[in-house]
Amino acid sequence: MNDRLADLYIRHLETVKKRHDEALEATGFDRVAIYGGAQHMIFLDDNPYPFKVNPHFKSWIPVMDNPNCFLTYAPGSKPTILFYQPVDFWHKPADNPEGHWVEHFDIQMIATPESARQYLQGGGRTAFIGEWDTSFAEWGLENPNPQNLIDYLHYQRAWKTEYEVECMRRANALGARGHKAAEKAFRAGASEYEIHLQYMQACTHAEAELPYGNIVAINEHAAVLHYQHLQRQAPAEENRHSFLIDAGTTYHGYASDITRTYSQREDEFAQLIDAVDGLQQELCDEVKPGLDYRELQSSTHRKVGKVLSDFGFISIDGDEAFERGVTAAFFPHGVGHYIGLQVHDVGGFMADAKGTTIPKPEGQPFLRLTRVVEPGQVFTVEPGIYFIDPLLRDLRGKPEGSTVNWDKVDKFRKFGGVRIEDDLVVTETGHENLTRPHFS
Repeated sequence: MNDRLADLYIRHLETVKKRHDEALEATGFDRVAIYGGAQHMIFLDDNPYPFKVNPHFKSWIPVMDNPNCFLTYAPGSKPTILFYQPVDFWHKPADNPEGHWVEHFDIQMIATPESARQYLQGGGRTAFIGEWDTSFAEWGLENPNPQNLIDYLHYQRAWKTEYEVECMRRANALGARGHKAAEKAFRAGASEYEIHLQYMQACTHAEAELPYGNIVAINEHAAVLHYQHLQRQAPAEENRHSFLIDAGTTYHGYASDITRTYSQREDEFAQLIDAVDGLQQELCDEVKPGLDYRELQSSTHRKVGKVLSDFGFISIDGDEAFERGVTAAFFPHGVGHYIGLQVHDVGGFMADAKGTTIPKPEGQPFLRLTRVVEPGQVFTVEPGIYFIDPLLRDLRGKPEGSTVNWDKVDKFRKFGGVRIEDDLVVTETGHENLTRPHFS
């Protein structure tokens, strides 16, 4: 961690403490015990699943790969880390904690998970946050994941500290490096699997370090929004039409989430990609404090409808296409989501720290964010146009199906679809695009 990030971290830690102080006071707890999580074995196997740390734990310290750790904190006291370091010759134990964050914690080394018990007993009324194990009750712990405390902390997570934004800025730089390598591999004729490997090598990530599974989709696979397979065989040159990659990275536990789409040739699909890219930039320009994200969703549908009309996919204008539900068949998902400690970060529907929710607009069941935009919030903007067989089949059976040029739609099914996605942080006067500068 360089000096700039170390300085930002100090202020970040003070914010994290303040949020926990307020949450504990509001909910009547004396302290919090945050469990990083356990590593679990695969059913009928002696190999473990990849370990994913509790996001509440990594909001305090950048330790992502060491299970069985705890953090305890009471207002006005120095937080304690119970750092797991077993005696083990089968696997490499975690190294001793180091870095600028270490001096801000009382670090106690534990050789077994059970050793944490002596540090967790007493201390007043304790709120436990994390994966619950029945043995913890025998340690005297109770109150697992109290909803009122969780709601308070999740609501506050929407506002990122400067440290968090800098981590995501760096995660975007890493992700862009991987995306450039992926495009190069696609242009060279690589398969989905080979493109995936080139991405991983370029951003120096192991698969378990990714914030989500890479979506590496050639041709019609781009019509599957969370396409999860990696074909080992590349299509022949004449059958190679398009490529969509939705992939991110992490930096100190904070995620990036980037999508780009490419055409194999300078054809009308390439023009459609350019149109969606322009649409996406128009949406980014709308992002500023006070924007209701639900309005951005509606704006996206109207702009998607205009592109569909301009390209001759439909015979009505964008506004009418939105109002009649036609655009939902071509753009079925939400235009974005919070991002941070988790790629789909929490709190997107919260009206307040008490857990009151802001409803999704009618007909928009997949929208992940309904709050009003404020400075310090970070989210994605990811419009798309897709040719998804079951959705188009449903549309064709409705009266609105008569507005669609089905011959042209059929010609574009082989491309799958287009999605363009950037990560934005809201500023006092507008926004900063964390993604675009790394593609210039």
